Amino acid sequence: MQEKILKNKKHGMLALVVFGLLYLAACGLTVYGALKDVDLFIIIGLVYIAFGWVPFMGLKVLKPQEALVLTLFGRYIGTIKDAGFYFVNPFCVSFNPAASTKLNQSGDVKMTAEAAALGKAVSSADLMSRKISLKIMTLNNNRQKINDCLGNPVEIGIAVMWRVVDTAKAVFNVDNYKEYLSLQCDSALRNIVRIYPYDVAPNVDTTGDGIADEGSLRGSSEVVAERIKKEIQERVTEAGIEVIEARITYLAYAPEIAAVMLQRQQASAIIDARKMIVEGAVGMVEMALERLNKNNVVELDEERKAAMVSNLLVVLCGNRDAQPVVNSGSLY
Repeated sequence: MQEKILKNKKHGMLALVVFGLLYLAACGLTVYGALKDVDLFIIIGLVYIAFGWVPFMGLKVLKPQEALVLTLFGRYIGTIKDAGFYFVNPFCVSFNPAASTKLNQSGDVKMTAEAAALGKAVSSADLMSRKISLKIMTLNNNRQKINDCLGNPVEIGIAVMWRVVDTAKAVFNVDNYKEYLSLQCDSALRNIVRIYPYDVAPNVDTTGDGIADEGSLRGSSEVVAERIKKEIQERVTEAGIEVIEARITYLAYAPEIAAVMLQRQQASAIIDARKMIVEGAVGMVEMALERLNKNNVVELDEERKAAMVSNLLVVLCGNRDAQPVVNSGSLY
């Protein structure tokens, strides 16, 4: 289905004036026929008064970034996009199967009770007009629980910025383009998340080149979001939708394993910290022994060196402050 733009229909004001004058003329003709007792004038005037409202149905008003897809007796005749006052065939019907669909996205938020009471008439008019918004919309799908490439359940949510670029494809190629987009976002998200581990893991290939890399959901969020965007775009092109950007808005382990993974991260952090402490302590002991020997402060045999090394390591690697013992006598 190819989109056809109607650009020569901006005659709304002229049509309004002409049909308004004809309506007034019909009323005047009816009154004149009644005064002069001319039945023909009365019949013509009453017939036009009875059916003269039909042409006014062809008047359409569009605001910026709005579009109307028009059908005539089931046949697509074109789309009007530019803002303005239009006159089209009164029997044309605007078609938008997603007009009443409400998703968790900008432009489709639920109104409060007070706002609904105040804007009920306006909302009903917008629904009947079945206009298609061409603005950039933000779809914030619900969080999903997905297993990463290591089998760990992860909760993740994304926000997708999108807009309609081909109105004919949007309304005719799919049943409901909003629901279709939401479903494809969920599917693409699952396909991409299953490729990556939550955190960096050994022997994991996330690029498909057969070489292990350091890709992860937490550390490569920009790359993951770009791959999600590309996959969504491939799926929704036939629906006339352009995906502008996709971003990860929420990422965490699922509640059932979150506590265990936290302990694992804490243990890893403790091990790294201990390793750094031991490396530093060994370096300080080596420096101390080297300075003592260099400056001839004291001569230590191997047994005393071992005792000194043991004491220094205990002091430097301990979790608590050392409690020194002062020896006032001989070392032996």
